[in-house]
Amino acid sequence: MTRFLLRAAMLLAAVLSPDNGVMGAEGKIRLSRKEKKVAAKQEQVKFANMKAAGQDQVGMTKEATELRNYELRKKKRKGLLKRREASIAQILFPGASPEEYGDHEPVPAFVELVESKKTQLPFEYYDLPTCPEPAEKIQKRFRQRRNLGSRLMGHKLQMAPYNFPAKVDKDCTPLCVVEVGGKKLRWLRKLVDRQYRVHLSLDQLPVLMRSKELNYAVRGYPVGFKAPPSYTGLKEDEFYLYNHLKFTITYHEDPNEFEGVRITGFDVHPVSITHKKKGNEKDELETNLEAANKKDDWSTCGDGQSPMNEPETYLALRSGSTGESMKILYSYEVEWKEFELPWADRWDIYLVGSPDDEIHYFAIVNSLMIVIFLTGAVATIMIRTLKKDIAGYNEMQTLEEAQEETGWKLVHGDVFRPPQSYPMLLSVMVGTGAQIGSAFFITLCASMLRMLNPIKKGQALTAVIMLYVLCGGVGGYVSSRLYKFCDAKSWKTCTIATAIAFPGLIVSMFLVLNVFLTVAGAATAVSFLTIFIVFLLWAGVSTPLVFVGSYFGYRAEKVTVPTKTNQIARFIPETPYYASPPASVLLAGLLPFGTVCIELFFIMSALWLHQLYYIMGFLMAVLFILVATCAQVSMVMCYLQLCVEDHRWWWKSFANCASAGFYLFAYSIWFLSSKLELVGVLPVVVYLTYMSMIAIAFALMCGTVGYLASFWFVKKIYGAVKVD
Repeated sequence: MTRFLLRAAMLLAAVLSPDNGVMGAEGKIRLSRKEKKVAAKQEQVKFANMKAAGQDQVGMTKEATELRNYELRKKKRKGLLKRREASIAQILFPGASPEEYGDHEPVPAFVELVESKKTQLPFEYYDLPTCPEPAEKIQKRFRQRRNLGSRLMGHKLQMAPYNFPAKVDKDCTPLCVVEVGGKKLRWLRKLVDRQYRVHLSLDQLPVLMRSKELNYAVRGYPVGFKAPPSYTGLKEDEFYLYNHLKFTITYHEDPNEFEGVRITGFDVHPVSITHKKKGNEKDELETNLEAANKKDDWSTCGDGQSPMNEPETYLALRSGSTGESMKILYSYEVEWKEFELPWADRWDIYLVGSPDDEIHYFAIVNSLMIVIFLTGAVATIMIRTLKKDIAGYNEMQTLEEAQEETGWKLVHGDVFRPPQSYPMLLSVMVGTGAQIGSAFFITLCASMLRMLNPIKKGQALTAVIMLYVLCGGVGGYVSSRLYKFCDAKSWKTCTIATAIAFPGLIVSMFLVLNVFLTVAGAATAVSFLTIFIVFLLWAGVSTPLVFVGSYFGYRAEKVTVPTKTNQIARFIPETPYYASPPASVLLAGLLPFGTVCIELFFIMSALWLHQLYYIMGFLMAVLFILVATCAQVSMVMCYLQLCVEDHRWWWKSFANCASAGFYLFAYSIWFLSSKLELVGVLPVVVYLTYMSMIAIAFALMCGTVGYLASFWFVKKIYGAVKVD
């Protein structure tokens, strides 16, 4: 027993050691399952006691790091069957290598978008009344080409006005003096009121605001703050600006392994202070006080000084007594701290508080239950009902017996009659859905193979657009095959419609929205050059590929069916309201949407609440479950429809699953009302426009899966019966 406890203690010490448990990773200590349970229980008790004692998870201390590693232990695993240990950096940025900086070497900092959860209208940092952009160019090793997705999302790499030489502390350093008044001052107050946050990055690390007392860490820092009601010493509803930033940069240094230092943390503490000049001199506009070395001109900012947040010195955003513009001095200070945190673990803090993987597993299990239920229903139909029906129909020999036929076999002469209403529209929609589904599937495969990283700005959106363009041949082939089966003659019109219908709809919606974004001055307003690039991709790549796919589709043999079509269509008896559209369509769409609703919450949180989403494996599993659900729902609904002698299954099989897009849009409205606090009309319009685009694409993809599954199902069951 003593030996067993000793081994368990050794394992626990290895797991909790600063070198992340090398002994356990190398397999030097092998414990039985019972011993591992004891060690895990000891870990659980230890960290539960630490949390009960008030230990935070966000601090830069050894205890906080241990607790953080324990809370994120399940996220630090890769693999499907054999889950092996990995760092968050390996999961988020596979293949990334650390940068080392020598003493006094400049570490480049970049400004990103100024965003708010209350409005989906980001602005560029230099749109704010702040210090001008440095004239120096970005070093070649830090340059990043703007891809198409980053252009559409408004991301642009710009140098920050702050200087960060490695391991060089700075006291309060004046940066620049700017004049703000009139419309610019009112706009700045509006940004503060709508809780806009400034985002910076240093060595690819987003800046963090963290509080050990409140145990939270959040990316970016607010532009300013609004005085709360009844706050002593502050004017109610007054707006104040954060014009002084205290940066804390943590680094790791190990001369035995590498030269220089590696950045492991980038924190900021914003301060609002009314700076004063010595001798009450008037403020003069200055664009670069740091370069001019005018630190001694200010009584509130100089060597040995560190401004604090004090109500008496807050910088209020208001013009002078006679309406003149206000002058703002921006300043900052820097402190470098060494901390024994490995470079690979520097991203851990950004995932503190994010949902555990168990929730995603629960979502998949929940979806699998729906699939198992539908599989049982389809199996019952195929094995019991259809087998019995087909055997009975094949045994019929006399005319009297044939006249007593009931159910789905009665419509064998009409079931393959091409749709009489809008066959071209159906062909175009099915072809477009196949193109969307192919692009999405390949994008997920590329993400799982680490060929693209969804965390990098705009990379996933670029991949989706490019793959949709390159999958034009799939859309053209599928639509042409279906249109040829319908015996239609306007094949050129069908091909052109397949090439331009969906892209034209999406681009039209985007262009109308872009006009309003341009008027509002949002960073997401797209330039004419980007629009022209998208047009070239559509006209020069996608459309020709659609024509190539259509060419092979029309040259292929017509789809063969097992029964002949009667010249006169059979009368369709009246069906109950719940078995006919729109009731049946809305009912059928519930199950496909139910398989993705939980995962959809995390995706929408990443889109609109600025959270991280990186688990492409779960998303691929949900996609497979969605496809299986759509196919099985479509087959069951098609069988029930044929049993009531309704042979018009073409459009209904598409609409049954496409209605999941309606539920997705309805869910987005619920998300808007319950999770988002959008202010203004334009942010709501932006949100609803983008969600309607996503819902349309989702509906087309699901409808295509349902239609193709029903087509296969109908051919299968009618090919198994003997028809004279």
